[in-house]
Amino acid sequence: MSAKLLRTGAAILVAGLSWPTVTLAFDPIYPFTDPLRTMPEVIEQGVVLPGDSAPIPCSVQKDFSRPLALGEAVDLALCNNPQIRSAWADIKIQAGALGEARAAYLPALTGSLNRTNDRIRYSDSRYPSSNITRNTAQGTLNWRLFDFGGRAANHQAAENLLAAALANHNATLQKALSSVVQAYFEAVTAKAALVAKTAGEEIAQKTLHSARQREEKGASSQSDTLQATTALAKSSLEKNRAQGEYGKSLSVLGYILGIPANTALSLPEDLGESRDEHGKALSEWLEETQKNHPAILAARNQLEAAQQRVTVARSAGMPTVALTSSYYQNTRPGEAVTSTDAKETTVGVTLSIPIFDGFSSTHKVRGAQAQVEQKEAALADTEHQIAMELIKAHADAASALNNLEASAHLLDAARSALNVSQRKYDKGAADIIEILNTQGALADAEKERIRCLAEWRSARLRLLASAGRIGRSAVAAK
Repeated sequence: MSAKLLRTGAAILVAGLSWPTVTLAFDPIYPFTDPLRTMPEVIEQGVVLPGDSAPIPCSVQKDFSRPLALGEAVDLALCNNPQIRSAWADIKIQAGALGEARAAYLPALTGSLNRTNDRIRYSDSRYPSSNITRNTAQGTLNWRLFDFGGRAANHQAAENLLAAALANHNATLQKALSSVVQAYFEAVTAKAALVAKTAGEEIAQKTLHSARQREEKGASSQSDTLQATTALAKSSLEKNRAQGEYGKSLSVLGYILGIPANTALSLPEDLGESRDEHGKALSEWLEETQKNHPAILAARNQLEAAQQRVTVARSAGMPTVALTSSYYQNTRPGEAVTSTDAKETTVGVTLSIPIFDGFSSTHKVRGAQAQVEQKEAALADTEHQIAMELIKAHADAASALNNLEASAHLLDAARSALNVSQRKYDKGAADIIEILNTQGALADAEKERIRCLAEWRSARLRLLASAGRIGRSAVAAK
């Protein structure tokens, strides 16, 4: 080993340790980003949700002076959600664990370089002193050739856990997406209620104006005017309450979007109704859910990983065969340097046989088997919960869809009745009681219409979420 080579190696090591880590664009110690190809494609390409054709864009620039569209709300929420970022980091963690499992199939090589001065002085002058300076080097190669399936099982478990992390990320995405869409629709519903209450206040104002004109002409009594005044006050109170609910729903929406609290949000007019995504039978929804729901897929992969861990635990107590090779120059570890240049190379095959470990392996296997039972129960619980949510959502969606048409007919009839009553009242053919009753009936019809729309939107969303196939394109459909 030349002194020049020794100085070069030392210089590289010192430079690598002294260079500021945060400013490194290239890591001299670990120069390879993903040498074993463990990172899934979604890390670079991005996640594409079911039904979408492109990954989620996280460079959203929103002008909040314009009404917030549903698609914009979805993009903002998905990019700002901390749970999504945590699930994304978990994918990278599991990819690293998969790399460790794959690395177990490769040989491990270690080496060291030293410059040693060995000086010996004897108290007895009959023995000459010695002063030897040598460049020494040691290198060791260790390569496991055979075990009883431990590495293979560990590798398969790591792959399953990575698949589980990917599925869990999709489930987190869909949960966050469901939350933002629910909050968005609630805000739109609150705005529609405010618009309806504002219109009801205007109608009550017109009725009061007509009552006062009739009282001035002697066509009605003061009692009619007082009743109309009371109805107007009630309409104003309901409008104020609707205004408060709308403001609260905007605050909740802004929180879910992850935008500053002082951001002023505005929403478009009522989004109307959507009648899609319900035509399939319940059995078809259940079958699709079992195949595609990310939470179920994650639970299944975790169960398979736990099953592989049992094999890993069993193999830990079995023999292993490894190839070993060592190289020594001028010394062995713990020995004095040689007086002359010497090089030594050893090659061997090692058979390691565990004889007794205090029953540690037995308890590791029992613990791994218990984890399998735990994951089986978790999978069954996940499937049960999702199936129950799907059944309820399917029933709610069917009921809400039927109520849409009925509520529309009810609202049309109430509006027609109010128009007739107003014309009759203006002509003196109806009293104040009739017109106030028709106003109340219209308010109830508008309330039912808004309620039916909200129930349908919520049921449609929960149906898609329970089936595990919510995408940005699906929730943006009108």
